[in-house]
Amino acid sequence: MTPLLLGLIGLALALPVPALLARTRWPLLVPRAGIILWQSFALAAVLAISGAALSTALWLVTADHLTWWRITLHLVILGIGVLVWTQFWWAAWTVWQETQTRRRRQRHLVDLLGEPDGMAPAIRILQEQTPIAYCVPGRTSPRIVVSQGTISTLSAAEYAAVLEHERAHVRRRHDLVLEAFTVLHRAFPRVLRTDAPLVQSQIMVELLADDAARKSCGEAAVARALVTLAGAPTPAGALGIGSATRIRMDRLLDPDPRNPLASALAYGISAVVLVVPTVFLATPWMVHAIRTLAA
Repeated sequence: MTPLLLGLIGLALALPVPALLARTRWPLLVPRAGIILWQSFALAAVLAISGAALSTALWLVTADHLTWWRITLHLVILGIGVLVWTQFWWAAWTVWQETQTRRRRQRHLVDLLGEPDGMAPAIRILQEQTPIAYCVPGRTSPRIVVSQGTISTLSAAEYAAVLEHERAHVRRRHDLVLEAFTVLHRAFPRVLRTDAPLVQSQIMVELLADDAARKSCGEAAVARALVTLAGAPTPAGALGIGSATRIRMDRLLDPDPRNPLASALAYGISAVVLVVPTVFLATPWMVHAIRTLAA
């Protein structure tokens, strides 16, 4: 029974539960806690499917009465678990490779085409009149890229808000958050996953960067810059300011966006999702399996 329950929990956390959660708005009220919530669902799904595969393998070794339908069911669960675990490590490798390649290429391109800002060496200014602003994150050599159109269109306060927004992405390594979500997203076959965690996480890191800019420059400057840069193009592998404008504007218009109740709820659900399957299903079954093998 344990392999089946863990398998059902894993599949539920991979597809229907995130799809239902994505229809609600409350996790967006607390982006930091919301990111933890989405990560807990994705990680718990991988762990549950892995636990189902492991328990299935041990069950096939220790079971006394084997029937064809039970063997078939358990082999299906085992196959899904092996597939998810294999795809997880393959996704981790490919996401890292793809991301590094894109950012290395983009960094080389902006260094070639952009002009360094004399006051801030990490900033590159493109001679382009379309308002553009994004960052190319990295551990050692990040870049903040803006166009001449951005500088000429925005006021000094709005331009400072844009720079602080991008610096928040770089400083807090929001790129690593998105990479982790991408890996967990790719770990499941396409028919067993939803895009909701990845999409929501992209919005939430923008909300967090907005909060950082808001503290330094005020919500009015951030809001005006956001309107100007709405829909601005962002290269693959970079983090830009012009996405999810309406949701972000709603948060900026709130004089106090903190929501302790929603935050506590998100953290509480995260803990339950990660702990309960292990404590109430996996641990007792492992104790039973160890005793059975030792007998």
